[in-house]
Amino acid sequence: MTRMQKKPMAIAGAGAATGALVAYICDPQSGKRRRHEAGDRIAAFFRRRWRRVGRTAHISAAYGSGLAKRATHLREEEKPGMDDVTLARKIETEIFRDAGVPKGQINVNVEDGSVFLRGEVRTPELLDELERKAGRVQGVREVRNLMHLPGQPAPMRV
Repeated sequence: MTRMQKKPMAIAGAGAATGALVAYICDPQSGKRRRHEAGDRIAAFFRRRWRRVGRTAHISAAYGSGLAKRATHLREEEKPGMDDVTLARKIETEIFRDAGVPKGQINVNVEDGSVFLRGEVRTPELLDELERKAGRVQGVREVRNLMHLPGQPAPMRV
């Protein structure tokens, strides 16, 4: 079949399908029910889409609000007059957060904002990381790292 022969057949097929649809919808016995069902289905389709759009908008607004709040609290607020015990506990919270840190082998002391880290750690990287984490805590003036690796003598002064 050539292209010119297919076109009239396609038009005839589309016309037959349209005629069957009109006969189905305009049937005197069941046409009214079918029209109402079609209207209900179309309305339900758009109601579902509208609800989905509403949920997506709500989720996006909540996410944006959370990002805005997170951006305003990037840095911890200044807390004047923090005593040494509170500061030591904050430092312990930061440096012992990771499960791989040997909690029972590290001692944290604070004197007038100066932090003393004592104990034994497995790797030099962990030693540097703990010192860095302690120095990032608000209220710390300096960190004195007196930790050592296994088999090495403990430093007496830094």
